Amino acid sequence: MAILSGIKKNVLVLGAASFFTDVSSEMIFPLLPVFLTAVLGAGKEAIGLIEGLADSASSLLDIFVGYWSDAGRNRKRFVVAGYGLSSLSKFGIAFASSWPAILVFRSVERVGKSVRTAPRDALIAASSGRGSRGKAFGIHRAMDTMGAIVGPALAFVILGAFADSSDGYRAVFQLALIPAFVAVALIWLFVREPKLSAEKEKKKPLRPDFWQSLRTLSPDYRRFLGISCLFSLSYFSFAFLIVRANELGISAQDILLIYILYNVAYMAASIPAGGLSDRIGRKRIIAASFLLYALVLAGFAFAANLWQIALLFAIYGVFVAADESVNKAYVSDMAGEGNRGIALGAYNSAVGAAYLPASVLFGAAWAAFGAPFAFCAAAGIAAIASIAFIAVKSPR
Repeated sequence: MAILSGIKKNVLVLGAASFFTDVSSEMIFPLLPVFLTAVLGAGKEAIGLIEGLADSASSLLDIFVGYWSDAGRNRKRFVVAGYGLSSLSKFGIAFASSWPAILVFRSVERVGKSVRTAPRDALIAASSGRGSRGKAFGIHRAMDTMGAIVGPALAFVILGAFADSSDGYRAVFQLALIPAFVAVALIWLFVREPKLSAEKEKKKPLRPDFWQSLRTLSPDYRRFLGISCLFSLSYFSFAFLIVRANELGISAQDILLIYILYNVAYMAASIPAGGLSDRIGRKRIIAASFLLYALVLAGFAFAANLWQIALLFAIYGVFVAADESVNKAYVSDMAGEGNRGIALGAYNSAVGAAYLPASVLFGAAWAAFGAPFAFCAAAGIAAIASIAFIAVKSPR
């Protein structure tokens, strides 16, 4: 197939692992905000705390794991460990009976994501050339997102069989454990560490100093990191979009259908967004994605019915496709093989550190001033970040 031209086996296996992981995760997490509020009695502030900590935990260790994977020359073991930890933590989520327990296990699940993400992305970058790197990340995101379509569809069927009861939520969460461990097995059996050329192997230090590795990152990279952190202050947890839909009267089962629509748009846009960035430059795509996100938030502030919410979720999927695939390719372009792990890890950790205050403050603003104010304030921050990124010079 022409679309897979230049794409190596590692990219496809890692994409398949992400597919099964997302089947598992997306059976659970679209329902989790509704389960927390309707079954466990958690408030919006609790959801903000849970999802803010989870999003921050998902990037907490990235900078260190990225460095260790650079120094140790074995990224696969971190990827296996990260997927394994996330899979194990889902046992706790499946049987938790209070929102503080969900807080703990949700955070541990995201720590697993933190352990795997930078080494996995460095493996994808090392397994693809510069001219096809955007497409490689796009293909990985598309396969990942295909799982996010299958997962909610399975949850919809299971939940319907239990008439939307608390037993139905539990059944969904427990069955989600099966694909989670299939993903771990795929990585363990089929992913191979890319071999460096003799010249690169000779130049690569065995254990570079951590702070020296950070200092090797370029000024262009640091400027992008600063703007990304500003943007992340507007990038609150996805759970609030689900809560907003539920607050407008949309049922849990209809939310699953809308969530499938979001993931269809996400999957459909991932490869075109990555491929387009290979051709016209990544900066244009990233700046446009920041602005698109601001417009989506403004829409959520004033949406009133099902079709408007569904449209906004679909457009949000296009934004996330560009954000996930193009940003990582952009960071990978600015780093070399010797420090790509720490570059991706530092990026994930820095923007992840903003997720907790973003979600907590957004939840507090919603509770104090209402949804329109909270969504419009976040949209303003995203628009400022887009303008700031347009204003900086492109990397050399």
